[in-house]
Amino acid sequence: MEVRQPVPPFTAETAAQKVRLAEDGWNTRDPARVVLAYAPDTYWRNRAEFVHGRAEAQAFLTRKWNRELDYRLIKELWAFEGNRIAVRFAYEWHDDSGQWYRSYGNENWEFDQNGLMTHRHASINDQRIDESERKYHWPIGRRPDDHPSLSDLGF
Repeated sequence: MEVRQPVPPFTAETAAQKVRLAEDGWNTRDPARVVLAYAPDTYWRNRAEFVHGRAEAQAFLTRKWNRELDYRLIKELWAFEGNRIAVRFAYEWHDDSGQWYRSYGNENWEFDQNGLMTHRHASINDQRIDESERKYHWPIGRRPDDHPSLSDLGF
């Protein structure tokens, strides 16, 4: 049995920990590693795309990070109850022409008893930004603990 701590039911502390672990995972930009946090039969709605199962999720993430270059993400806990967590997030990236974007969104997550995400519903909007407007300058990978949060940045 696969178990990904923390497991539901979530407290404020464990929900925040789950959010940070998800952020850290996505900031690796390693699809094979990221999908291990999801149930084998996970179901996603990401914008207008629907993903079923780990294999489709891994293919989705591979396409995403081949298109969204120098991706850096911050997630923030919005609400939680039982086995569900609501998150808001923003990430910065650029396309292959060098145009930078900041993508803002909300996610609703549901977990099984082993802490694997069974459902992920994401709504996301992209905003073109100039490179000078970027706020995320840490090296690719995990966001440093002392980096401002979304709330600190006014997002």
